Amino acid sequence: MNNFWSYWYFHIPNFILAAMMYTLMGRLLLGLFVPESWDNYIWRFFKAVTDPFLRIVRTITPSILTQPVVIVFSVLWLMALRVGYLALLINFGIAPMASQGG
Repeated sequence: MNNFWSYWYFHIPNFILAAMMYTLMGRLLLGLFVPESWDNYIWRFFKAVTDPFLRIVRTITPSILTQPVVIVFSVLWLMALRVGYLALLINFGIAPMASQGG
């Protein structure tokens, strides 16, 4: 069986979390060059995808921090979530293992 489908419970959530993380990084990078109210479809896509997650992170982040800092914290939370999920799977003994190759 294909290795992806053998460990779908790891790969699919990991892929979704990684996509959100990289979308947040794209928003942060693009936000350095464009105003917050820019009407471009790419900017609107970044905002539509990342705003729900940013609202969640905003509730646990001090309100004195600016939006770009909240985005950085969001990326860090997603990294921690990915590592935590892998650690959980390793703890249960169901994590995918690296092969020896060959």
